[in-house]
Amino acid sequence: MAGFGRNKFNKSDVNIEEVDYKNVELLKSFIMEGQRIVPRRISGVSAKIQRKITREIKKARFLALLPYCDNHKYK
Repeated sequence: MAGFGRNKFNKSDVNIEEVDYKNVELLKSFIMEGQRIVPRRISGVSAKIQRKITREIKKARFLALLPYCDNHKYK
């Protein structure tokens, strides 16, 4: 049976010491276009790194380094 799921990003080379809320470019690669956090089954990272990534994304959103959503239009 052919798989119709999404392709994995294969971020297995992500080191847990590199994940930081100030590293916005790395965190953006773990956010989908609707500003949702990419799940672990798609990102391909370990559970420990996924928890760290999620924590740092939420921290960066709180500090306004990353947006919460993309559908707000400013006038």
